[in-house]
Amino acid sequence: MVINFGEKMEIKEYNGEDYCPMFSYGGWRVAVANFCERLKEENLCRLERHLNTEEVFVLLQGEATLYIGKIMKAYPMEIGKLYNVHCGEWHCISMKMGARVVIVENDDTNDKNTERFYFRET
Repeated sequence: MVINFGEKMEIKEYNGEDYCPMFSYGGWRVAVANFCERLKEENLCRLERHLNTEEVFVLLQGEATLYIGKIMKAYPMEIGKLYNVHCGEWHCISMKMGARVVIVENDDTNDKNTERFYFRET
């Protein structure tokens, strides 16, 4: 849903599953990630690292865990705290039903500047 207040403000909401970019401005992007089957802990199969951006995660509701490094150290997220994954750090996120996360990253983050490490077959 998008509500446009002319040139002064815009409000967006995303209630679908998985990742959805919401706003881009001045080189950065804000996205929402909602629970989906792919992000259940038992379905995780890969880590990724971004070569040109740090990535900030903020849990809005529910339960989610960030995994950092190829050893996949688990960091259970707390609502309202900011988690900054440094540029080049391997990571992934798992979510439980009902979880919602805001993600802030460079607007040009894409497959060309992201590497993936598969630890399980898809």
